[in-house]
Amino acid sequence: MAKIDKSQYTKEEWKKKAAAELREELKQEVAELKTKYNKVPGLTVILIGDMAPSQIYVRNKEKSANEVGLKSEVIKYPDTVEEKTVLEKIEELNNDESVSGILVQLPLPKHIDKQKVIETITPSKDVDGFHPMNVGNLSSGYESFYVSISVMFNFRF
Repeated sequence: MAKIDKSQYTKEEWKKKAAAELREELKQEVAELKTKYNKVPGLTVILIGDMAPSQIYVRNKEKSANEVGLKSEVIKYPDTVEEKTVLEKIEELNNDESVSGILVQLPLPKHIDKQKVIETITPSKDVDGFHPMNVGNLSSGYESFYVSISVMFNFRF
């Protein structure tokens, strides 16, 4: 990303400009991947329940993914879904080559073990970077698989 002279902008203007530049760079990278490999990276989000903040967050992620040319899918379950169903879906997504990243929207209903869900996601597809392998690598200064979706699309300071 090009260096932006912050002194020319208010903080809010600068943040918007930096985010727009990052999105444009991501759009170009996705286009290059499509040209080079004839594949488009794909993001799949699992949303359980109907909490308004989670729905808004997921809707914004889907919109942002589409803006940069990523394939985007949202899988919705009622908050009564069985843990086994969610874990089986994650395993299916882990094995799906068209899915590059998986995000399970938190918080989860109390009857679903968050740790089990996080550990079921393959580290290389863990968009949030919550898998213990990614957390360990990141905190140890080693290369990590993930690039947080929040960093990619919100670019907050």
